[in-house]
Amino acid sequence: MLTLSPACFSTMAVLLLAMGITAFAQQNHKQWADYGGGPDSSHFVALDQINKSNVSQLQVAWVYPTEDSHAYLFNPIIVDNIMYVLAKNSSLVALDAATGKEIWIHENLPGLTTRGIAYWESKDRKDRRVIFAINDYLEEIDARTGKSILSFGKQGLVDLRQGLGRDAKTINRIQTDTPGRVFEDLILMGSTPGEAYLSPPGDIRAFNVITGKMVWNFHTVPHPGEVGYETWPKEAYKYVGGSNTWGEITVDVKRGIAYFPTGSPTYDYYGADRIGANLFANCLVALDARTGKRLWHFQMVHHDLWDYDATAAPQLLTVMHEGKAVDVVAESSKQGFLYVFDRVTGKPLWPIEERPVPKSLMPGEQAWPTQPFPTVPPPFARQKITADDVNPYILTPEERVAWKQRIDAMRNEGIFTPPGMTETISMPGARGGSNWGSGAVNPSKGLMYLNTQDWPTIYKLSLEDPLGKRSSDSGAKAIYEARCQMCHGVNGVRSGSGPPALAGIGKRVAFDSFRHTVRSGRGEMPAFGDLDDRAVKQLFEYLNGQEAAVGSAEVAPVKIRGPVVASGGAPGGLKVRPGNAEQYTPLGGPPYASGSETPKVRYYTNWGLYPDQPYVVGPPWSSVVAYDLNAGTIKWKVPLGQDAEAEAEGARDTGAFMAEHHGMIVTATGLIFIAASDGKLRALDEDTGKVLWTATLPAGSEGIPAMYEVGGRQYLVVSASSNLNSGGGHAVSGRAAPTVRPDLPKGYIAFALPGK
Repeated sequence: MLTLSPACFSTMAVLLLAMGITAFAQQNHKQWADYGGGPDSSHFVALDQINKSNVSQLQVAWVYPTEDSHAYLFNPIIVDNIMYVLAKNSSLVALDAATGKEIWIHENLPGLTTRGIAYWESKDRKDRRVIFAINDYLEEIDARTGKSILSFGKQGLVDLRQGLGRDAKTINRIQTDTPGRVFEDLILMGSTPGEAYLSPPGDIRAFNVITGKMVWNFHTVPHPGEVGYETWPKEAYKYVGGSNTWGEITVDVKRGIAYFPTGSPTYDYYGADRIGANLFANCLVALDARTGKRLWHFQMVHHDLWDYDATAAPQLLTVMHEGKAVDVVAESSKQGFLYVFDRVTGKPLWPIEERPVPKSLMPGEQAWPTQPFPTVPPPFARQKITADDVNPYILTPEERVAWKQRIDAMRNEGIFTPPGMTETISMPGARGGSNWGSGAVNPSKGLMYLNTQDWPTIYKLSLEDPLGKRSSDSGAKAIYEARCQMCHGVNGVRSGSGPPALAGIGKRVAFDSFRHTVRSGRGEMPAFGDLDDRAVKQLFEYLNGQEAAVGSAEVAPVKIRGPVVASGGAPGGLKVRPGNAEQYTPLGGPPYASGSETPKVRYYTNWGLYPDQPYVVGPPWSSVVAYDLNAGTIKWKVPLGQDAEAEAEGARDTGAFMAEHHGMIVTATGLIFIAASDGKLRALDEDTGKVLWTATLPAGSEGIPAMYEVGGRQYLVVSASSNLNSGGGHAVSGRAAPTVRPDLPKGYIAFALPGK
């Protein structure tokens, strides 16, 4: 469903051809002063000290321990010789980028965006700020002193719950953990409003970096008179939520165009209250970065029923197409497609066909009859699964038979099989394909790289809310089993798809921090604002009483040492909003407004995830893919990492599990650096995908690495503080597990060539 602004075909199209291949050169790719390396999100570095001939000599230059049990997915940024990281129980820390020595610490910032922060400076460099969301507020800290800037907003705070057309008191959470994108004197912001029925709308907004004033607001669920309003039921903007950018924002600085990938509307899996195509959900939206005016959009999924959010950063590069240099924007998707558009007009570089897809069998539901399929380039992930694809490793013979029978019984008609009351399956799944942080480009060569994982999703709708009853009287164990176990494992002892084990949590985390996380959410964890203090306390005591997993280390409470300059952010920004046992559950939502044309019943599914589910399909489970977008072809595809358990059974080139959050760096010298959940950091040859160098880390690594130069020396830094997911979480059972480097602490690890 492509809509093009008439202006795009005139002056802006002429500009495209005039600028041609020189547009990318306006970006400075020798610094890492912004999330993902810069506004173009390319992860491309034009430094040349580290190359194919000497990459094998890389060694640890310095280590900064995070000193707590958190898994930090934080992308460091470096300005001049100062690096900014998140560590020490959610403290923002400024480090000497050449030594890792602390410069200042702003401690006690729970709820701060987990993936990174934004940076802004005035033209004379006298005013320098780091910008971040925390607990649904926008805040700023002086980049040199580490102290909060109280002239920003109201006493240093901008309430992100305001200005959305809903009662702010009903909004449990709105901030995204992906940082906003700075453009001129604006900070462009997406949101994470949750996935419940009647969750807040995912408006895209811009705020002035000096005053905090909202400058513009783009409604992703259109209001009356706006383009796309007719693709929803009447007045749907009053109750439909989502359609939000919780992933990554990219800006073409020279043209002033911002590109926003958007996610599904809520509720994700049953859309009887949002019949229609649902613009601007599941779109790539190009906006004028200064005004928020829509320039063009393309909808990649109509009436989403599968949680196929677009989250990966739109990638900007220049390709040769039909004999001409064309500046393009490429968007990768969870369903394994890569969509490529003329960056200015939005015209697809190759045809995208609307093809018929299966009908929904759910009462009241109207699945959209067609979906867009790119004809070129080819998909980068597996898009089907049968009983023959069941994993030949790790599973017992009995488990294999059971899974084959189960898959044979499912409705299985491709990636757009609508969920129903019986099981349906999707591959690569809602947690598969490409996700945030996963893309990178060599912009002048027309080459794009991404990492992908195959993790089938199984859907089954029912009238039962998977998060359980709203009452806090059901007991801590019941609350945990209903709301937490799916991601954190049985009794908090073993990690499922969630963060580190929660057993014995009181030894590592203060109750106030735990309460804040449960109430407000953290990372991909939803907010449970309906739990009152009594219920949260019971849950905390229950987890604290569970025995830690076999082989897990005791972690002492964090004692902040070093140059602490401030604590807690701007005054009033760390409030925990009071819970109320009478509130609705996170998925159930409040009643619809009286008189609205909405269904009388609501259906739910548990996100389609199961603790043992990643192992259902055989390897490879994750890969790095190289595209040549001059030709529209896949140049090469190689597995990312190695699973220890499968390797013990004779498997090779399996790829690692849980590889959805592993970013990469591409260098001008033909190298690709990427870490995986098997505890390894690798350098690949850009031309072939061959591994040229491997380093063992002290822990798993997630998020995006950073590369920079200080004092004539080039550094690569990664965060190594996450669980080792390769091995399927079976390490506690004594089966094969990845190796780690025990002589290094968990933390930020910087690599460089040997010093002179």
